[in-house]
Amino acid sequence: MSLPVKIAMNGYLTIPKSICCKLCKICGARPVIKADVAGLYVVKCPNDDRHYQTRPGLIDIDDWNRHNSVYYVSGRDFNPQVSC
Repeated sequence: MSLPVKIAMNGYLTIPKSICCKLCKICGARPVIKADVAGLYVVKCPNDDRHYQTRPGLIDIDDWNRHNSVYYVSGRDFNPQVSC
């Protein structure tokens, strides 16, 4: 069974909606797959080449998701424990 893949006008492959991909944390675009000149693949933002893109190789959506996750670390402890 193959997944339906559309080729966009600019030569990028769109990632099917059934695959969980985080949006670009800079502009909010859904990533695309670009075939590199060496026959390798890059998961990248379709809007700007300066936004994060994976290293050329296999399609690495996990790496894309890791780098486009926004982790909020609070400077305030909401559950302070007081020792008696």
